[in-house]
Amino acid sequence: MTPEDYRRIALALPEAIEGAHMNHPDFRVRSRIFSTLWPAESKGVLKLTLEQQKIVTAKEPAIFAPVPGGWGRRGATTVNLEHAKESTVRSALVMAWRNIAPKALHAAVASPKN
Repeated sequence: MTPEDYRRIALALPEAIEGAHMNHPDFRVRSRIFSTLWPAESKGVLKLTLEQQKIVTAKEPAIFAPVPGGWGRRGATTVNLEHAKESTVRSALVMAWRNIAPKALHAAVASPKN
C-alpha cells in the first residue's frame, strides 16, 4: 500500500479533511485528528484506544505497533504501509475515525470487524 492509498482511504470517510500536524499530513473530522501520514517513511499513525491497539498489534504485528513513548501508551499506533493490505488499513482508519467523529456520523460508515 502506498501513502497515496492511505490518503485516499482516510479522505473517503465522512467529513474527513486533510490538514498538517508537525509538518506531516493529518486527517481530521470536525477539527479533531484521527490519523497522520508520514509519506517518506511509508507509515501512518492512528489514534486508537488501548484496547483497539492491543487487538491490531496482536493480530497483525508486521503492520501495527504502538508509537514509542507516551503517545503509544495512550493508543497512538503506527501502521507500516509497505506490509499492509487496503482492507486492513481501511478497517483501522475507520476505528480511528469512529474514536473521533461525533456519534451522529457513525451510521454513515460500517463498523470494522476485529
